Amino acid sequence: MSIVTVQLGQCGNQIGREVFNSICSDIHGTHGLCSKKENESYRAACKERFFCEEESGVPVARAVLVDMEPKVISQTLAMAARSGCWRYNDGSHFCQKQGSGNNWANGYSVHGPRHKEVIMNLVQKEAEKCDRLGGFFTMMSMAGGTGSGLGAFVTQCLRDAFPTSFILNHVIWPYGTGEVIVQNYNSVLTLSHLYRSSDALLVHENDVIHKICAQLMNIKQISFRDVNQVIAHQLGSVFQPSYPAECGSHYSRNPLGDLMETLVPHPEFKMLGLRNIPQMPENSLAYSTFSWPGLIKHLRQMLIANAKMEEGIDWQVRPPTLGSCSHSTTKPLHFNTSIANLVILRGKDTHSADLGSFQDPSLYTSWLNPQDAFNAWKTPRAFNKYEKSASLVSNSQFLLKHLDSVVGKAWNMFASKAYIHQYMKFGIEEEDFLDSFTALEQVISSYTSL
Repeated sequence: MSIVTVQLGQCGNQIGREVFNSICSDIHGTHGLCSKKENESYRAACKERFFCEEESGVPVARAVLVDMEPKVISQTLAMAARSGCWRYNDGSHFCQKQGSGNNWANGYSVHGPRHKEVIMNLVQKEAEKCDRLGGFFTMMSMAGGTGSGLGAFVTQCLRDAFPTSFILNHVIWPYGTGEVIVQNYNSVLTLSHLYRSSDALLVHENDVIHKICAQLMNIKQISFRDVNQVIAHQLGSVFQPSYPAECGSHYSRNPLGDLMETLVPHPEFKMLGLRNIPQMPENSLAYSTFSWPGLIKHLRQMLIANAKMEEGIDWQVRPPTLGSCSHSTTKPLHFNTSIANLVILRGKDTHSADLGSFQDPSLYTSWLNPQDAFNAWKTPRAFNKYEKSASLVSNSQFLLKHLDSVVGKAWNMFASKAYIHQYMKFGIEEEDFLDSFTALEQVISSYTSL
């Protein structure tokens, strides 16, 4: 089944391009470490998922690009075409001359309704090119105006136009130090609206990716492109083909549907986090060896200690002992309780990897059977030059602290009426803010009670 990607705003378009680059370099890589037959079925599954074939032989991304300024889209189209490996469809982008000025209300209440018909026509055309539509993967930032405001509006339109299709929103959590003075308002409004129309939200935090670039990738002067490439690698490690069952002989037919089925058992819990190990500079790969027990041990501890990368994990954090009277009151401090986890292993000898430690009932909330809460996908096909790599997609309390902080900061600004008039002039009322605060307080409460 095919996925239509919708890239929204500067951030969404730049990350989208890197994702397609990463997938393409993986398809064409000669480092597969698997049989020729395996490699061919992997490539075919990947192409059906993300590209449609043109007569010229150059794969065309199944994507719609939307921004309210022309610069980023024209750069994105040109860079993709220059790669020679893939390109965007010439007619599947939409941009305007004026931006959204980092104002969520401008993107949501003005640009959204004004350009709805054109944008949705582009989406419809891409969807019709798919033999089997698996769903939509939107990419956006939460801090600005176009990605967040227009992104929330487009997601609602997708839900109305395709009520039975899966929608996964990939959102970029802004730097804690701040990029935009109203980023907490924009974030609260974006998250609360996406929670209504999306099946799940896959969140990447800029601060975390920045750290990975500095400490694991050894990049001295970190650019947005460096950050986006790390994000793209992590997304590729999840969305490239893999076998969903222990003895699977067919790649997952509907990757978005399978992801939702394994990770979102309840509509109150839609926040997904992603970790991928190992990550290192390409020139270090030749001198590194990894074992499955080592990778799995690190990944499990990253999960329970809520560490976002394999450096600086707190090994003191332990799961609570089962059988204690109340799960929530006896939980060790900093322990990250999960609802559901998915581990994806790629590379050599995946059949020998023992994932039993992820089925420990103490990792999960008490209302789900650990057998249902944990799933593993595997493939002998290596990913992007890594002989062995492991990814973890987790529905857990990983964002609780940051979500609480963003809502708190936004509430403090709202209580003093700071910048509210900038939103009201585009039709967002105080009532809309209050609804958003209420919705997110409920999400915080639900995850806290795990």
